[in-house]
Amino acid sequence: MRKPKFQSPTGMHDILPEDQKYFQKIYNICTDIAGFYGFGKIETPILEQTDLFLRGIGLSTDIVQKQMYSFKTKGDDSLSLRPEGTAPVVRAYIEHGMFNLPQPLKLWYSGPFFRYESPQAGRYRQFWQFGFEVLGEKSPVMDVQIIQIFYNILEKLHLKNLIVEINSIGDSQCRPYYKKLLTSYFKSRVQALCSDCKKRLRENPLRILDCKEEKCQRIKAQAPQLIDHLCEECHNHFKEVLEFLDEIELPYRLNPYLVRGLDYYTKTVFEIYGDTEKEERQDALVGGGRYDALVKLLGGKDTPAVGGAAGIERIVQIMKAKDIKVPKERIEAKVFLAQLGELAKRKSLKLFEDFRKSKIPVFESFGRDSLKSQLNRANRLGIKYTLILGQKEALEGTIIIRDMASGRQEIVKMEKAVREIKKRLKNLKHET
Repeated sequence: MRKPKFQSPTGMHDILPEDQKYFQKIYNICTDIAGFYGFGKIETPILEQTDLFLRGIGLSTDIVQKQMYSFKTKGDDSLSLRPEGTAPVVRAYIEHGMFNLPQPLKLWYSGPFFRYESPQAGRYRQFWQFGFEVLGEKSPVMDVQIIQIFYNILEKLHLKNLIVEINSIGDSQCRPYYKKLLTSYFKSRVQALCSDCKKRLRENPLRILDCKEEKCQRIKAQAPQLIDHLCEECHNHFKEVLEFLDEIELPYRLNPYLVRGLDYYTKTVFEIYGDTEKEERQDALVGGGRYDALVKLLGGKDTPAVGGAAGIERIVQIMKAKDIKVPKERIEAKVFLAQLGELAKRKSLKLFEDFRKSKIPVFESFGRDSLKSQLNRANRLGIKYTLILGQKEALEGTIIIRDMASGRQEIVKMEKAVREIKKRLKNLKHET
């Protein structure tokens, strides 16, 4: 088979109808959960000013250094396709004065994001995420509610063996001292680090803890742990987070080397994994944490905040691998509209709309002219009543109602067709 002339760009993919049911199912569950927990929907532009991400995510992160799609516009503005959702939400929070609304403000979003990464299973250059963010609340109970929301969504999608990995990465009070300790540790082992981590050591040693290279993983396993060097406030905050998780019996595992790949995180960071063997595990389904300094960093007031995001393609991948079925929503129609001839076809279009307005689902085959093939299709669909409109009926303003089970037919006025079918369907409902 010849390769088509045009294909989707590398690392980007079409979401075909057979996959749309998974995306729709996830979206519907998110909408229900968001409603229950009091989250409002927000949609931000796919493009943002590049500086928003440089400042918000951090200059030393892989996202900023390697993965952003950035360009200059004709007006010489520097814009980037959004690589993540939190910074745009914070920008909107500041821009629209949402800090003047009753706090905390709870927002959620869903949509496409973009990162220039090496394409692999479950990881794309255009990928879909949903996220939940809470702004204006510093209590650790909100960290746990965010984790619980994502956990609940995954459970509702029938994903099993879910585990929360969690850590605290401190704040501006305790992190500088830890960074010195970390720098000292890695400097004595610099020759064994990968080339990226040698650069990270100069710019931000915390990023080394996020490296997936095997040789760096071995070295970081012996590194000092931030959890042992937290200030009193961060220590107490994290202790309460773990107590809340224990209270709601959410399974978690402490991961002292979990830092997440963005510079805006403070205190709690978490990831949720699920339903794969440990040796198969590649990427988290959900990642997030607290970002108490981000609003102020982007020009707003000092505002505590916490949130997270989930990768939709990764969730769909696991659902398929575990054979979790998502039935396609089918229209249960008991009526078929068959027509013969041009005039009948024109009249049928109008009648079809009358049925739609009355919320009565109807199947049709407007492209076919053979009555036999249309009746055969009605039989295959298990239709109860077929409406037959031929040239004679179209001229006389009548229509034939055929009971497909008994073969009995009755002629009624066309303007009474909807009312007559509605009555018959009602009687049918009472009979069953």
